[in-house]
Amino acid sequence: MYEDFFSERISQLRSKKGITARDMSLSLGQNANYINMIENKKSFPSMTVFFYICEYLGVTPKDFFDTDNENPHLLDGVITDLKKLDTTSLEQVTGIIKKLAEK
Repeated sequence: MYEDFFSERISQLRSKKGITARDMSLSLGQNANYINMIENKKSFPSMTVFFYICEYLGVTPKDFFDTDNENPHLLDGVITDLKKLDTTSLEQVTGIIKKLAEK
């Protein structure tokens, strides 16, 4: 069960960034087939490598396991920008988001 989720999530996040499994493997200091082995459920990373994978993909471990968040990179950027707004602007943006979510 966890292997299925883990392999699919890595593949999803990697593909969204346009990174090949080979490039990701090599960038993590692993052999060229390392990510393919994980995505094919033949291997499972250590906790240390999992944190490197998250860092490489630009997601937090929380974002990695949040399946409702298909675009963690975009959402994190929006949240960072929202934190800079005053209360009035934040309320206006919240109204816009609610309207868009209704569609």
